[in-house]
Amino acid sequence: MNETVVTGAEDSNRYRLLIDAISDYAIYMLDADGYVASWNPGAQRFKGYTAAEILGAHFSRFYTPEDQAAGLPARVLRTAATEGRFEAEGWRVRKDGSQFWAHIVIDPILAPDGEVIGYAKVTRDLTERRRAEEELKLSEQRFRHLVQAVTDYAIYMLDPQGYVTNWNSGAQRIKGYPPEEIIGQHFSTFYTEQDRARGLPGESLEKARSTGRFEHEGILVRKDGTRFWAHVVIDAIRDERGEIIGYAKVTRDITERKEAEAALAQANEELMQSQKLEAIGRLTGGVAHDFNNLLMAISGSLELLRKRVPSDERLLRLVDNAMQGIQRGATLTQRMLAFARRQELRPGVVDVARLVDGMTDMLQRTLGPAIQIETQVPEGLPAILIDENQLELAILNLAVNAKDAMPEGGRLVIRADEASARDNAALDAGHYVRLAIADTGEGMDAATLANATEPFFTTKGAGKGTGLGLAMVRGLSEQSGGTVTIQSEVGKGTTVTMWMPVSLETVSVADDMVADVAPEPGATRRLRVLVVDDDVLVAMNTTAMLEDLGHEAIEVHSGRQALETLATTNGFDLVITDQAMPQMTGSQFVSEARAKWPGLPVILATGYAELPEDADRTLTRLSKPFMQSDLERALKQVPGLTN
Repeated sequence: MNETVVTGAEDSNRYRLLIDAISDYAIYMLDADGYVASWNPGAQRFKGYTAAEILGAHFSRFYTPEDQAAGLPARVLRTAATEGRFEAEGWRVRKDGSQFWAHIVIDPILAPDGEVIGYAKVTRDLTERRRAEEELKLSEQRFRHLVQAVTDYAIYMLDPQGYVTNWNSGAQRIKGYPPEEIIGQHFSTFYTEQDRARGLPGESLEKARSTGRFEHEGILVRKDGTRFWAHVVIDAIRDERGEIIGYAKVTRDITERKEAEAALAQANEELMQSQKLEAIGRLTGGVAHDFNNLLMAISGSLELLRKRVPSDERLLRLVDNAMQGIQRGATLTQRMLAFARRQELRPGVVDVARLVDGMTDMLQRTLGPAIQIETQVPEGLPAILIDENQLELAILNLAVNAKDAMPEGGRLVIRADEASARDNAALDAGHYVRLAIADTGEGMDAATLANATEPFFTTKGAGKGTGLGLAMVRGLSEQSGGTVTIQSEVGKGTTVTMWMPVSLETVSVADDMVADVAPEPGATRRLRVLVVDDDVLVAMNTTAMLEDLGHEAIEVHSGRQALETLATTNGFDLVITDQAMPQMTGSQFVSEARAKWPGLPVILATGYAELPEDADRTLTRLSKPFMQSDLERALKQVPGLTN
């Protein structure tokens, strides 16, 4: 069997061929003093020198001038000789003067006796890797600067357990913690106690871990304990193996947006409520008008009937009961019109202290001995401009409501003081008197309080309340230029406050006394009256009451018919006309009639407070529903009709 024997010369030749075949590494030899003793193609490719150009040259030429001046080449060889190896990375210089980043390994070559006889040097060009690392580092720096520059968002990292690992300036601004206080703390610090108790921080990380992302809006807590609405996004960060290495958390303060949304929702709710109340007001005003007409027909007929029935106590009692029912219906109608702001008001200058003082005895009799009444109304309050009778009715309504809230008895306090629009944003600029009726009763919860002034809302049992008492008080106050506020708490009673504008005029005691003793006009002579009302029953009833008073009356049912009758029939002393009629209102009819028959006496009968701006304000007014005595009084007020 033939065997191949490899000699030392062949082995050395093979090694040289191997080195010469390597082009990705510069592999060359240095003698003991650092001069180049061999040169492979990889060295020529990296450094640009051919073997003929570099063999015998000192390897220090591959170093930058700065490294040469610092003695780095000699130090490199000394380290390799003493420590057995030198390895480093640094900038090196090619033949053309350009630089590249190199990884260098230098091993000493030793003689059998241990003497250094040269060095083996291996160099690798890592310029591309170095450039990529620098670009990555620069990118990271830019990103870090970018994140730090963001102040509208809290941007920070969490470790896999939820502990804060970095902190940007936006996080400090929004949450109040400087980096040194919060880095290393668990992010659950930012959650409310309630959210921590129900495990929301852990749930958010688990959701981010399982789905890659968690997004939520909720309440978070700042360092100073204040709370804010936050929009939170948590993204899971994974390594190349898919393992969770942390979380990126972005938080935005959306408190202003939430407040704006809440304000918009409140505005929409108030608009809807206003529209609802306006619609109910229109409906209520229309119903009240028709109801007034029905009451007119019934009350007039009963009043005339009472004069003609035999003197039978049982029959008279039945008629009187019916009349009381009509009075209650009229009161209900006034409340409905008050809510709709369409009741007939006669505003005048009212001294609140005198009015309350005059009502105290009556209120005490009405409420009974179980209710203690206390008044705190100082003398010298400015007078207000309001319908005195309606104000008395409003106070009575509130007092009765208070009594119902104190079934076991209690205390009712009526107090008044001066105020201004600064005390209530709902008021126009000006000065006001606050009249408050406070009780120590059961009070109202928030839901009841929110609906208290709505029409037909009542907490009383069936048949015990119309739900229009507070609505009437509100309607009276707002129609008079003020408003109503209510404060109430369950078990602590209720306070209803009427805000009423101060009158520019003052109350004169002498005028009141003169008014009280002023003689009533004399009896009216026999009149010929034209009655105008689109409701046949009301026209018939008014005509019957006039005839019972000894007058002659003719009824028609529209403004056009009335104008035709005036044109064709002479000798009318007076016209009594309804206001709310189709096609031509009462004020329109009066305007046309006065143009043809100047000075024609007119009484305007209506339950409404609202009249067109061009209506004649000097007309004698007769409020519906009216009794025969009201009609007779109105006749006496018309100039020229009395004897």
